[in-house]
Amino acid sequence: MEKALKKWWPLFILPTMAAFTIGFLIPFVWGLYLSFCEFTTVNDAVWVGLNNYVLAFTDPSSYFTHSLWYTALFSVVSTVIINVLGLTVAILLVRGIRGTNIFRTVFFMPNLIGGIVLGYIWSMIFDGILSKMNTSILLETKYGFWGLVILLCWQQIGYMMIIYIAGLQAVPEDMLEAARIDGATKWQTLWKVTIPNVMPSITICMFLTLTNGFKLYDQNLALTDGLPFIINPDGSTIKTTEMLALNIVSTFNGSGLHSRGTAQAKAVLFFILVAAMGLIQLRATRSKEVQQ
Repeated sequence: MEKALKKWWPLFILPTMAAFTIGFLIPFVWGLYLSFCEFTTVNDAVWVGLNNYVLAFTDPSSYFTHSLWYTALFSVVSTVIINVLGLTVAILLVRGIRGTNIFRTVFFMPNLIGGIVLGYIWSMIFDGILSKMNTSILLETKYGFWGLVILLCWQQIGYMMIIYIAGLQAVPEDMLEAARIDGATKWQTLWKVTIPNVMPSITICMFLTLTNGFKLYDQNLALTDGLPFIINPDGSTIKTTEMLALNIVSTFNGSGLHSRGTAQAKAVLFFILVAAMGLIQLRATRSKEVQQ
C-alpha cells in the first residue's frame, strides 16, 4: 500500500492542485497584473504602472485611507468583544449546567444566517429603537459603527463558543485537580492553568475574528451601505461607515476612467493587509501556547 501511494501520489493530488490553480492561483496572478493597468474589461487593459496605487491613496473620491482606519478600529473592537464573550459563555457551559445542549444550539444558530439577512433584520431593530430618539442608524456614524459591532458579535460569538468549548474540554483534568489541591482559587486556576491550555483555541478564534472583521462586506452593505456621508470642501463625499471590502466594490462600480484599475490596486493592498495581520496575530498567540 505504501509503495502504491509513493508511486501514484501525483495522481491523487492532481484534482486538488488543478482546482486550486484554476480557482485561485490564475485569478490572483491576473488580478495582480490588472492592478497595474487601466481597463474597463480584462481584454483592453493598458499598463499604467503604479498610478492605480497612487490614486488609491490620493484620490479624494476614493477615501481609501478613511475606510482603512475605520475597518482596523472595527476589527480590533469586534475581535476583543467576540473572543471575551465567546470564552465566557464557553466556560459557563462546560460546567454542566442544566440545558447546556439547548444553550449551545441557540448561541450557534445566528452563525447559520446569511450576512445580508442579518443586516436587514438588525437594521429594522436598530431603526425601531433609534426612532424613539428621532434618529436612525443611517444618520450618525457612531450608531452605524456600534450597530455593525453588535451584528457581528451576535453572529459569531456562538461559533467561537463551540471552538472554545472543545479547547476547554481538552484541558487535562489532573492539572485542574493539582491546582485545587495546591489551594489555587478559581480565578488563579483560570489564568494559570485553563487559559494557557486553551491558547490553541484562542489562536484559532483570534485569527478567524480578526480576518472576518477585515473582510466584512455583506453585513456592511445591508446594515448601513456606508452611510451616513460627509461632504468635503472640494465637493467629494466620504461614506463614514464604509469598510474596506465595500469601498473596493464601490470604487470598481464607479464611473471614473481609473475606477476599475484603482479598485484592483485596493484589492491587492487589501489582500496584503489581511494576510499580514493574520500572520502577525498567529505568531503572537502561538508563542504563548503550552507544549503538551
